[in-house]
Amino acid sequence: MTAEPRRGPSEPVDPRVRRVELLISNLLRCGVLASLALIVLGMVIAFVQQPGDLLRPERLVELTHPERPPPHRLGEIAAGLAGLRGPAIVTLGLLVLLLTPVVRVAVSIVAFVYQRDRAFVGITSTVLAILLASIVLGQALH
Repeated sequence: MTAEPRRGPSEPVDPRVRRVELLISNLLRCGVLASLALIVLGMVIAFVQQPGDLLRPERLVELTHPERPPPHRLGEIAAGLAGLRGPAIVTLGLLVLLLTPVVRVAVSIVAFVYQRDRAFVGITSTVLAILLASIVLGQALH
């Protein structure tokens, strides 16, 4: 197995590779922007639902106290989203932010299959399996 020579700045890029790079770049950009939009929307809704909280520092301390955690189970988040509750929307935004790199890894697997690069399909599949296992185990242990 020989190493592929490094491409210089003037050498053309395979259009398939370029499309995959653009897809992954857009995926990451959209994930971060969607996350930001959800977090800001959730914060705005939370303060509209409780307008006095913005002006009372002691109320903000109560809201962020560790004994009053935001929704963190999928059922709690779904119920909060159904009720248009700000903290649930913020939590969804954080989930989108956390899952964006996971989706990027999954898209990379498809890209490597498309490029017929079996070694990277195997490596990236292992990375995805580890990420998914950590998510599942994290939920089970919590």
